Amino acid sequence: MTTRTMELMVGVFAAAAIAALLFLALQVANTSDSTRGETYTLVAKFDNVGGLKVRSPVKVGGVLVGRVSAIQLEGDYYEPVVEMQISMRYNRFPETSTASILTSGIIGEQYIGLEPGFIDDFVEILGDGGEIPNTNSAMVLENLIGQFLFSQGEK
Repeated sequence: MTTRTMELMVGVFAAAAIAALLFLALQVANTSDSTRGETYTLVAKFDNVGGLKVRSPVKVGGVLVGRVSAIQLEGDYYEPVVEMQISMRYNRFPETSTASILTSGIIGEQYIGLEPGFIDDFVEILGDGGEIPNTNSAMVLENLIGQFLFSQGEK
């Protein structure tokens, strides 16, 4: 009888370990329910998207509000255009908002940081398909290092 009890306890422990590993894998993959359910689309044009990828987070003040759904080149000059799916819970971004490509930590993943602009009687709220006109492109670490080295050499 003790052998059967021991086998049952090992089975329960193994199932709990598998469940814990699955939970950790989902946390590392940064899957969140913030973009499940109803969403709407915002678009932003950048000069350089750096290492931004589809499914990268879109955050406001560090809080996840959406995800990047597409990155394309448009126009005669192949300007990068980023399409974002934003949760309907956050549907009050004014047209004076700013989108910046930021990096988590020194060499972490890149994400889009949205800064809501001011709202008054003359400012429109961005709806589905709205374009954020104010953008700040990604800072490329290699370019920054090169600028620093060349500026030090000129002195």
